[in-house]
Amino acid sequence: MKRALEGVRVLDLGEVLQGPIAAQVLGDFGAEVIKIERGINGDITRTLDRAAIEAGEPSSYFVGVNRNKRSVSLNLKTREGMATLHRLLEQADVLLHSYRPSAVRRLGLSYEELADKYPRLVYASATGFGESGPYAHKAGQDMLAQSLSGMARTVGDSTLRAHLMPVPTVDYASGMALAQGILAALYERERSGLGQKVSVNLLDTALALQTLESASLLMYERETNWVTDWYSGIFETRDGMVTVLGLFRDNALHLVCKALGVDDLSRRPEFATVDLQARNKEKANEILRGTVEAMTTAETIQRFDSVDLLSAPLLTLREALQHPQVLENGIITEVETGGDRSARILGNLVKLSRTPATVRRGVPGLGEHTESVLQESGFTDVEIAELRASGAVP
Repeated sequence: MKRALEGVRVLDLGEVLQGPIAAQVLGDFGAEVIKIERGINGDITRTLDRAAIEAGEPSSYFVGVNRNKRSVSLNLKTREGMATLHRLLEQADVLLHSYRPSAVRRLGLSYEELADKYPRLVYASATGFGESGPYAHKAGQDMLAQSLSGMARTVGDSTLRAHLMPVPTVDYASGMALAQGILAALYERERSGLGQKVSVNLLDTALALQTLESASLLMYERETNWVTDWYSGIFETRDGMVTVLGLFRDNALHLVCKALGVDDLSRRPEFATVDLQARNKEKANEILRGTVEAMTTAETIQRFDSVDLLSAPLLTLREALQHPQVLENGIITEVETGGDRSARILGNLVKLSRTPATVRRGVPGLGEHTESVLQESGFTDVEIAELRASGAVP
């Protein structure tokens, strides 16, 4: 079976999540991804999962975003290492990196320095805050982007002044946006024959995740908060928790009461309108709490479904990974992680009917494919030995 990106060669110089997730997406759909790792240490996520490392197991953080890749270990701080990278670039379609602008200039790997030499190259850059401006020199991180973008101050709990999302949503979304940009550039290259620069950053991504909220503020100076602006409830049940939302309903509280078989609270003056139901929802939910606590989660969801309310069980990640709908969707996959080890991780969320994402390669050991990739790229055994002697290849 032909793969969607078969024949595309990617050099992945990204680290942690933002760059590697983009490269992994390309690899899932058939691109040949060569992960260029630093010297003897490699991607920092190889050692971030301390519990796994202490147990002598592969880092789950590295395994999660580095399938379908081959690993080449190179010291780009040496003249020979940089020369080796340039020989690999001669056969590459995409160069992807997540270096700060200052590091790119220091290494001589800016787009301007490469574009003339490799006119068909799609050059993909992932940064924290952008490539110019007062924050361009700073190291980027997901929670910093949450902070700078206003996202961490948009909370639905009046007792909190700010809340950092512990899940790196911005990093992941930025990586997916980078993959989208690379695909668009590759498609355009089919017509023009020329590559171009693709760039994303965490700050813009964090703002883009607030597209509707930004439109509301920019157009009307009105702040939108989907938690506080509408009726909603989080209830404990007899065996778990549920979330119910009043979005897109003219009288959500009436439907909640109808589903639970209790007196209609929306007839009270303090709950008579959509705005009042949102403003006074804690008072309403306190009245309803005892009724929901006597029911099971399944029964509560069934009752809310019966009146067409938006609702779902409120699960832990452990419970979510075992949910029948998640299992039916088939997003959990298995990859080899070295030796006779394998691991269950999340696969690609995008489904193509004819050329689906596949796991063709497991997760590479550091520098595992250095010699084979160099040989395929025209390096002789003598040249490889010289690279090892120079320290360019560990």
